[in-house]
Amino acid sequence: MTQGRKRYDRQFKVSAAKVVLSGEMTVKDLSEELGIKDSTLRRWACEYEETGDDALPGNGSPKINEDYEIMKLEKKVEELERENEMLKNFRAFSSQGHA
Repeated sequence: MTQGRKRYDRQFKVSAAKVVLSGEMTVKDLSEELGIKDSTLRRWACEYEETGDDALPGNGSPKINEDYEIMKLEKKVEELERENEMLKNFRAFSSQGHA
């Protein structure tokens, strides 16, 4: 018999993330105490650190937090626009015989 994926409510995830981020316990110790994979705790802590109170949508639902996804995509677009601008500047510079 296979076991379904465990689901945790938002309060639980946020509390665990705060413990990790505060340094109160190591990820390894907390994961053992709670019976959760350390990679899951790290992901929760990272998401909470990046987005604060908007992180970790509730009740273990697989529903995607659209605002979080939009924010991540906007950051990626900004990063790619900066890289594109740098490449344009490099091409202009090297076409003038400076490379």
